[in-house]
This record gives sequence, structure tokens and C-alpha cells, in this order.
Amino acid sequence: MTRMTVNNEAVEYLLDPATPLLFALRDASNLTGTKYGCGTGSCGACTVDVDGRAVRSCQVTLAQAEGAFVTTIEGLSRERAHPVQLALIADNVPQCGFCIPGIVMAAAALLKRNPGPSEDAVRGAIGNLCRCGIYPRLTESILRAGRAMRGDETITAGARPGIDPKDAATRVPALSPK
Repeated sequence: MTRMTVNNEAVEYLLDPATPLLFALRDASNLTGTKYGCGTGSCGACTVDVDGRAVRSCQVTLAQAEGAFVTTIEGLSRERAHPVQLALIADNVPQCGFCIPGIVMAAAALLKRNPGPSEDAVRGAIGNLCRCGIYPRLTESILRAGRAMRGDETITAGARPGIDPKDAATRVPALSPK
């Protein structure tokens, strides 16, 4: 039995302690926003926040995570209102979306430690792979999220999850239903 806090809820996994945290999160907790990419820790699709650090969850066992506070993309902001999420959406960064949860978690952990990073610090902290090539927009978007966290900028939010598409279209004229 392995105990930890996942998205602010106490969890006890009845899995082999050698199980990667990634599979406990995805399979046992149904937190599928954490993606399985390479399984070697190279791509970053499985990045989660463990005790304030961005961690590749495919490389951490349950035994190593015992007693930790783990935050996944689902626990970052239920309303998708975290500054990193807002900045990426406002800057039209996500494309296919597969890598985005891991990138958001890596960026959120960076900005939690340092809400005013340099471009080089952002590039150094975000080692996640993205086949769509979002890197130039991504760096600026993370810097923008840092400005928002410091109160130097406001990022307007789009329609909230669960909103009726007709209501969302009133906020985005290009999406007006016929």
C-alpha cells in the first residue's frame, strides 16, 4: 500500500510499490490527462507536480512517491483558469494537444518557484517534446503567464468548460452558430 495526496485528496494505492506513478494516476485514478509518451522520461508528456517539482511520472515509482503531494493537470485548475492555461489558450499555442498537459505542469512548477523567469530559464525548464513545433510561441506564452502571476498583466479567459456552444459563440463571433 502506498499513500500520497493526489490533487488535494488522500489516496492509497493497492498496487506494487514498483509501479510507475504514471500508471497509478492513469489506470487506478483515471487521471488520463497525464499522458504516456515514451516511457523513458525523455518526452515529458507524463510530467506532474510532485512536492512542487516537475517530475516525469513514468520514472517515479509509487514507493518513491510515498507521502508526496502530487498535482496532475486535472488538479491544477478545474476551471482551466491557471495563468499558464490561460496564456497558452490566449496565445493559440496548443495544436494537437498531446504534449500540452505535461508542458503546462512543467511551466506551472517553474512559475511557482520563479514567477519572473528569463527566456533562457523557461527554455531550460521546459524540456518537453512537441512534434507540432510550438516552442517560439510557448516560451512567450509562459513568460506572459509569469507576468499574470505577478499581477503585471491580465489574461482574459475564454468560455469555461461545460458552457453551451451557443453561449460560447456569443463571446467569439467567428464561432457563431448558423
